[in-house]
This record gives sequence, structure tokens and C-alpha cells, in this order.
Amino acid sequence: MSNRKRLSNTQSSSQARKHPGSPSTQEEDEDVTFTQPSTSQVQRGLQKVTEAQVEQKTAEVVQYFLVKEQRKVPVRRADLVKHVLKEHRNIYPEILKRAARTLDQVFGLKLVEIDPKNHLYVLINNLETSEGASPINSSTDPKRGLLFVILSVIFMKGGVVRENVIWNLLKKLRVDPGEKHEDFGDVKKVVTDEFVRQRYLEFVRIPHTEPVEHELRWGQRAEKEVSKSKILDVMGQLHDRDPQSWSQQYREAHSSQNSTQQPGSSSQR
Repeated sequence: MSNRKRLSNTQSSSQARKHPGSPSTQEEDEDVTFTQPSTSQVQRGLQKVTEAQVEQKTAEVVQYFLVKEQRKVPVRRADLVKHVLKEHRNIYPEILKRAARTLDQVFGLKLVEIDPKNHLYVLINNLETSEGASPINSSTDPKRGLLFVILSVIFMKGGVVRENVIWNLLKKLRVDPGEKHEDFGDVKKVVTDEFVRQRYLEFVRIPHTEPVEHELRWGQRAEKEVSKSKILDVMGQLHDRDPQSWSQQYREAHSSQNSTQQPGSSSQR
């Protein structure tokens, strides 16, 4: 029996180590147990609270999103339910709908669910995605400019590039990934950690490479927030070329632009 006990303990500890560094294994479990309330459940829940309570909880949700947006960190539904909604989880859809309306009308921010499977939400600046605005506003944060360069290279090279392509490009721009930069600090950490956590980039290991190599792709937030057609316009100006001369990129840019304009890209679920 003692052998079986030790085996059981070993198995459970190995399962706990299966996803090291995963920030939300427990919270993912909590999110799985959270069932989206039905319309009738929401209506019954609203009958048990005052309008003032709903408004207060809506204000707290708005503040939570705004704080997370300062660091461009996606908001997980599990975190929202656990840390903000708490006992009001049964009216979650109504509060999220009101919060989305406030964020849009007061702050000019669109609430978007970038990952319906894992219920991840981000805020997108309506002004930045409007006609004539820059793809990423780099006036207040030089990292936005760095991100725009990287996203542009990935897009123009077919949607995926090996990491050494990015490092070599940055060196040509006098941003050495191996040295601490005056504006960006640890450049490699910014690209492979910060931008990845913010869901602007995906940094994926390439199988069967020795030494280990990675490739970079657009992340879920970038797909929702960054205009590929505007990237093409910038490339056309830089190279003095008609954007349509990049036929593959042009088709992708305008098909993705049309899809993001379809109703339902914003989520209040």
C-alpha cells in the first residue's frame, strides 16, 4: 500500500509540474466551472439587486479593464468573475454589456473577445483603428514603434518569420538584441515576453531544431487591433511602390479589413 501511495503522490506532483510557469491553471479550472448565465437567469438575478448595485459593479469592471489596458494585458473571464464580479456573477452578461458601452462611449475603447475558447478580452482604441490613424500609436511609447516594425516584417514575409530574421533586422536599425537599449531596455525580453504576454506576438518553438530556434507570428491582439492595409500603405511610401504590387499581402489586408468590420467582432458575452 505504501508503494501505491508513493506512486499516487509522484503522479499528482508530476501533473502539477506539467505546465510550469502557467499563471492560471487553477483559474482555468474555475473558468471551466463558470457557466454563462441564460437570459432568464440574468433577469431573475437583476430582480435581486438594485440599479445602484449594478451601476457600481459596472464601474468596477470598467476600472479593472482600464488598469489592465495600461500594461496591455488581456483580461481573462475567470479573473473578472473571481476578482470583480464575485457574488454578482449571475448577472455577468448584463454588467459586461454595460461596461462595454461605457468603455466605448466615454473612453473610445472597444471591448473585443480575442480568444472565445479561453475567454480573453482586450480593449482596442477606436481612434487608432479609424481611417487615417496610424496602425500603432507610437507617440507616447517608443515600444509601439518597435512593435510596428516587427509586425510589418512578419506580415510582408507571409505571416511567419524565424527569430534570427528579426534580430538581424533590429541590428541594422541599431537596436542590438544583445545589448540594453536606452528606450527599450532588454530588447529580447520585450519582444519574446512583453509583446507575447500582451498578445501582439506569438513566439513559437520550431520542432527538431538544435540549437533551439523559434518563429514569430502575429498574436490575437494584433489581428484585431492593427490595420494590415495601413502597414501596406507605409511600405508603399517607404519603397515608392503601389501597395497593390504586393498582391498576396494586398488581398490579405483587404479581406481581413472586411472581416473585422463585420458585426459581432466586438463581444459582450
